[in-house]
Amino acid sequence: MPGMNAHAPSVGIIGLGYGRAHIPAFQANGCRVVAVCQRDEATAKAVASRHGVPRAFTDWEAMLDEARPEIVVIATPPYLHHAIALRAFAAGAHVLCEKPLAMARAEAQSMADAAARADRIGMTAFNWRFTAAMRELHATMAEGGVGRVFNIAARWLGARLADEKAAASWRQDRAQAGHGAMGDQGVHVIDLIRWSFGEFARVVVNSGVAYPERSAPGVNRPADTDDYGTVLAELASGGQVTFSVSRVAHATNDQSLEVWGTEGALRYRLVREGPRWFEGELYASRGGASFQRVAPRSTPPPAAGEGDPAEVIGKALIAPLVARLLDGIRTGQTPAPSFADGLRAQAVLDAVLESSRRGAWVSVDA
Repeated sequence: MPGMNAHAPSVGIIGLGYGRAHIPAFQANGCRVVAVCQRDEATAKAVASRHGVPRAFTDWEAMLDEARPEIVVIATPPYLHHAIALRAFAAGAHVLCEKPLAMARAEAQSMADAAARADRIGMTAFNWRFTAAMRELHATMAEGGVGRVFNIAARWLGARLADEKAAASWRQDRAQAGHGAMGDQGVHVIDLIRWSFGEFARVVVNSGVAYPERSAPGVNRPADTDDYGTVLAELASGGQVTFSVSRVAHATNDQSLEVWGTEGALRYRLVREGPRWFEGELYASRGGASFQRVAPRSTPPPAAGEGDPAEVIGKALIAPLVARLLDGIRTGQTPAPSFADGLRAQAVLDAVLESSRRGAWVSVDA
């Protein structure tokens, strides 16, 4: 493929559900989004027109062959991630893939191996690392944080499917999604915990399907992906974790993470409403003192809050990830969150799924 233009690399985005948020993220970093792809032609053309993208495709293979983007964003249902990534790497492209990285660890490993063979950058779109408060939490832990960690408690609750009459999608079909709420939301919790507190050693889960009759379009059987669940886990460090996820929580759209250790405690909260919601909030307690709010060391620029919800997420939370991707392309060093991060999160998801099947503790394959 043509040599990379260091100032304006070309980008193709496959999947325009959540993938639409990637367009302003790349444009904010000076990239040329040259093509988008979506099965529905009208949607693809409308998104392309809105964002000034010159080409719209309905077939991802055609997009890769004809547009030949230097960076490929994969934002399709997970069952397509593996095939698209291997084809993109073979074409010489770098890849940013939405989470969960694959359907299972073996596929994720194959994708990471393909990136290494092609000498290309492969990153996982764990964009929720980039709220100002979460970055501050991570920096605090790197500096000693709360000392030795005893307990972590987290939750990620949303209302997308709380209404029993809400439209079904591929997300209700395990053959396409791999996981339900655990893959939608739980994988972000897993990543945030891994990032700041270390690897998972074992897990046990209790999960459920809220409305089995809400099957995926064209699938003639009950929905079979989890809508809610709670995980109890032990970290390699010995720290204990409890986290809950739900996509059927009426009137709720928030995230939280709390940690307690030998030296103090941290409390993170993000509620997706109000101005600058994407910054989140962090509170700290030292030596038993009351929680005090912590001012983050950096915050997104004012323009990050402009646009519709997808554009805000793109500019505020995906753009910093894209900046890391571009730096990795310049230096030849794969930055985090990498395919390796996606692979390790996938191993935890696999263990959670196996625990759901067996009703028992399952060790995470390290």
